[in-house]
Amino acid sequence: MKNIFKTNPKKILVLGITLISVICYNCSDYLDVNEDPNNPTAVPIVQLLTDAEINFNNITEFRLYSAEVLSAYVHQFVFREEQDQYGAKQDNITINNTWNVAYSVFTSTNQIIAQGTTENEMITVGMAQVLKGYATTIIVDIWGDAPYTEAAQLELGILSPVFEEQMAVYQSALDLIDQGLVNINSGQGSNPGTQDLYYGGDITKWNKFVNTLKLKLYNEIRLSPLFDASKLSTLISQDNFMASSADDFQFSYSTTQSPAEERNPLFRDSYLTGQTAHHASPWFYEILKGWNPTIHNNVADPRLPYYYFNQLTPGQLPPDVGDPTTGDPKADYFDSSTGFHSIRFGSVGPDRDGSSRNSSTYPGIFVAGGRYDDGLGGNADVSAGTGAAPHRILTYDEYLFIRAELINVGLVAGDARATLQSGIMASFTKVDDVVANSQTSQTVPVLAGTTRANDFIDGILAEYDAASTEKRLEIIMTQKWVATFGDPFDQYNDYRRTGYPILADPNGPSPEYQLDIQVPGNFAPLVDSETESNRPYQVSLFWPQSELEVNRNSPDQKDATTYTIFWDN
Repeated sequence: MKNIFKTNPKKILVLGITLISVICYNCSDYLDVNEDPNNPTAVPIVQLLTDAEINFNNITEFRLYSAEVLSAYVHQFVFREEQDQYGAKQDNITINNTWNVAYSVFTSTNQIIAQGTTENEMITVGMAQVLKGYATTIIVDIWGDAPYTEAAQLELGILSPVFEEQMAVYQSALDLIDQGLVNINSGQGSNPGTQDLYYGGDITKWNKFVNTLKLKLYNEIRLSPLFDASKLSTLISQDNFMASSADDFQFSYSTTQSPAEERNPLFRDSYLTGQTAHHASPWFYEILKGWNPTIHNNVADPRLPYYYFNQLTPGQLPPDVGDPTTGDPKADYFDSSTGFHSIRFGSVGPDRDGSSRNSSTYPGIFVAGGRYDDGLGGNADVSAGTGAAPHRILTYDEYLFIRAELINVGLVAGDARATLQSGIMASFTKVDDVVANSQTSQTVPVLAGTTRANDFIDGILAEYDAASTEKRLEIIMTQKWVATFGDPFDQYNDYRRTGYPILADPNGPSPEYQLDIQVPGNFAPLVDSETESNRPYQVSLFWPQSELEVNRNSPDQKDATTYTIFWDN
């Protein structure tokens, strides 16, 4: 596989540590004339584990990786670049980076598995097997057919690995995850401790995570020929899943800038740049406001100020583009009552491309370690936040929504309504956890257990009680979409699997947005004809063209609008 991609400075630090370790490994044995202490034959596998974990995190991250495209495809951010109107191409750099970094996980984990098995370090081997298996499912979920058996086998002289059938690759990943769990629990070898960046070597948490991961994957394939109801039943009977946000599988970021940059990539790409890149989705905003006529109508979501930060105060004219003489905001989408300023998906309006660095709404404290929206406005610059927000990959609240879905479709016993309620409550707690660990200097109100939080839950449950079974599924999936804001990979899967949440359709019936209805007298009324979508939804992503050009065993390029993943219904 090609392995050339943009790297995270944190990864460079780890590679530097690894290099130093290679140089110094076994230096205490320098008098052993039978060995060259300065040229070890292998890197300690715990350091390879650290590298693999960093690379695994990057697969679905922002800034240089797939979230830059997928967050547009699930309508939580809007971009002016090619991902608008589902237009990511074969040579999209962030998708190419994702492909390359995913297969770099193969390189590290293959070495850990081979070396660790020889050294009987089976606990670390098990962790590597789980990471490789998880990465493999992500590859299949995004691209379908892909190299697996021959991937990252350069030492065997394999330069052009064969693309294997997607369902077979996915099954291999499930089997590998099972093997990994057995090895994690084997007690053989040393515990990686702090070299394990996710759980610090906590075997109990690894068990909960792997079981939760398996539940997620079984749910994902529940309508495919690969689904095995007996395995799901056995997993449920064991009842050893994530039990709180303390069990979340997430990659932590900090406020550290030197010697390595350790702030959240979305924060860095938003607050540290000279122009707005990640525009807040008006579709997502209107659902959180309770404006959408078909879902959560009149149920305002209290998570909104934690999710997005408005630089403008209510009533303030956008300074970048607004006309102070006429009062015309000249904005593609602007809610003057709150200061929310953005662009619409698929916009071809006259104000779509206006410079808006000092007016745009930015990612907030929860998703990026940015600023909490206290209604006072301010500049979205480096001092507006800390960047200390984690990349949430698989979390306790997400587990509860997965379980609610399985109950709703009749595959698992239980109370879907109560599980949905628990999922929303866990989401509020997660918001508070992220804020508490953000090192913000702002005074940010607690969310969980407040009147506004309880009122919101009551409103969602009342909607749920009045809904059909299918509508209840939509409610569950919509709340999962809201709770997992910042994790567009799983949301992309969910939308293709279930058709939910309902996403903005510029070609659909008018009006697409409700701003004019909810805020009468808006100076710049929205015109539906100014949004369009000329491309079908991409139900998978193009294989990187660079891979197809160098791999003699690669297939012809796909049509990403028709090439479906095997579980897609």
